[in-house]
Amino acid sequence: MPKYVLFGRYCEDVLEKRAPHRQAHLDRLKQLQADGALITLGPTQDLTQVFGVYEAETEAAAQQLVEADPYWQHGIWTEYQIKEWIQAF
Repeated sequence: MPKYVLFGRYCEDVLEKRAPHRQAHLDRLKQLQADGALITLGPTQDLTQVFGVYEAETEAAAQQLVEADPYWQHGIWTEYQIKEWIQAF
């Protein structure tokens, strides 16, 4: 199945703004990982960007996974790009 890399940005004051949505976000990530749809995801050390790797049938399906996340729906992630990734090794 194809893999897709997520590159995205966080909002200003992310620590405060994410608090009400953090548990739902983490629960969803755990479920996606258990389902095999999420390989990894996390912020950069400075909390300005997010990086992740999803496994999905199509780019549109990967976008749906991102856009269903509470962080996207509540403006914690402010923009993102999805690129199909070729895992060399």
